[in-house]
Amino acid sequence: MTHLDRPNIIVILADDMGFSDLGCFGSEIHTPNLDRLGGKGLRFTQMYTAARCCPSRASLLTGLHPHQAGIGHMVTDLGYPAYQGYLNDQCVTLAEALRADGYTTLMSGKWHVGGDYDLLDSATWKPGEAGYPTPRQRGFDRFYGIMSGAASYYYPRTLMRDDEFIEPPASGFYLTDEISAEAVEMVDLASQDDQPFFLYLSYTAPHWPLHAHDEDITRYEGHYRQGWDAIRSARHERLTALGLIDRRWQVPQDPAARPWSDAVDIDWEAARMAAYAAQIESMDRGIGRVLDTLARHGQEDNTLIIFLSDNGGCAEPIPSEKSKYSTPTGDGRPMRIGNIAGLRPGPADTFMSYDASWAHASNTPFRRFKRWVHEGGISTPCIVSWPDRISEPSIVHEPTHLVDIYASCLDAAGVHYPDEYNEHKTTPMAGESFTRVFDGKSWSREQPIIWEHEGNRAVRAGDWKLVAEHGAPWELYNIADDRTETRDLADHEPQRVTTMTTTYDEWAERCGVLPWTSLETKAPR
Repeated sequence: MTHLDRPNIIVILADDMGFSDLGCFGSEIHTPNLDRLGGKGLRFTQMYTAARCCPSRASLLTGLHPHQAGIGHMVTDLGYPAYQGYLNDQCVTLAEALRADGYTTLMSGKWHVGGDYDLLDSATWKPGEAGYPTPRQRGFDRFYGIMSGAASYYYPRTLMRDDEFIEPPASGFYLTDEISAEAVEMVDLASQDDQPFFLYLSYTAPHWPLHAHDEDITRYEGHYRQGWDAIRSARHERLTALGLIDRRWQVPQDPAARPWSDAVDIDWEAARMAAYAAQIESMDRGIGRVLDTLARHGQEDNTLIIFLSDNGGCAEPIPSEKSKYSTPTGDGRPMRIGNIAGLRPGPADTFMSYDASWAHASNTPFRRFKRWVHEGGISTPCIVSWPDRISEPSIVHEPTHLVDIYASCLDAAGVHYPDEYNEHKTTPMAGESFTRVFDGKSWSREQPIIWEHEGNRAVRAGDWKLVAEHGAPWELYNIADDRTETRDLADHEPQRVTTMTTTYDEWAERCGVLPWTSLETKAPR
């Protein structure tokens, strides 16, 4: 392949967005640009993540299981190679592999795979030093974004351009819009070159805090006064009508989610979900600007675009207490942290989340949330577009994992995974390319998909899934018949449980997984 024969590649990652949060995946949220991509391309219904932000990003960027890349938990160093909290020397990022073969490599957004950052003490920040690799050190020619995880959308800490920290203006700044604007500029310049480019567009939206433009929030508020139960039911109907899920699957009620009849402050609850929806619409609007830039340069047809989220919807509450997010606003006002009933979400001096009941609606029709490896925590909407190669829109139901995206991008670019990089022997790639589906051919994964996060663990082999929460016994489900995990068959299939448990144990030993009971006291909460 010459450079002109190879596609540009854009991987777009949302943050903490649930399975049913896009219009083309059953949502009422206004996402016309992603819906257009989904309507003309492929929609994957069984794309799986690694259950949480840092591990998912590590897998997506390296084609390895998160423990193999050094991020078996989060970005705090827990004292073991698989849990060091930053990308190790035995992995090769997608940017490194593509750049070595002639691609221009660009990143706009959230990094969060390069060590821990104390948002309250900038004197401790060590980008580029041992244990704190930056995007520029891991293969990206250009970088704009934040090094840490969650942050204020109006005045984010750890914001960098290339190798330097930059201070956002005290007013007029909104992180989602700026991530999009920088991506537009990067695509604009790269499209004028003969080299193909790779853009990693990594949004923080719709991760908490619920920060959004007031005019966007207002458009949604009235709609969500009907409540999370009604939203979940309506989404379920649309998902089945679209052919994305099976109507036979029961719709479980997660015990963490309350019935809408128990809601006390209906207006405030509606405003929280409205702010969350507004965050997604703002992201979609920015993606539309990137698509318009591609079209303006005649690059739309020869660009492979993959969109997904890093995990399912997030059920975490925000307690009203001092934390690392207690940094003041850009104009010096104190931050009002916590899910404070009656306080309107959205402004720069608020810091709240939408909680478990709305997250349950985001994850329709599945159980559990981010951090768990039941379907609600690991299932993401996924859209793939490449007009030059994908001629017919379709729905792909085969089980697929983040590591397969890495393998597929290399395959599409004609790039081989290196056995050695920077004088270090590399860990063999874990993913399998699914590019056959671009040509309308059948594809299925040869190897099982396996997870572990905070002691929550699972194995998916064919139609069967073995899954357990930390400290709980294994459960077994036939996903073809029961993807919502309502009928545990472990007692009826003891031999299958034994076989799949052995598969998990062998994988865990190979990847350096340690018992969570030996690590949880070291991990920040």
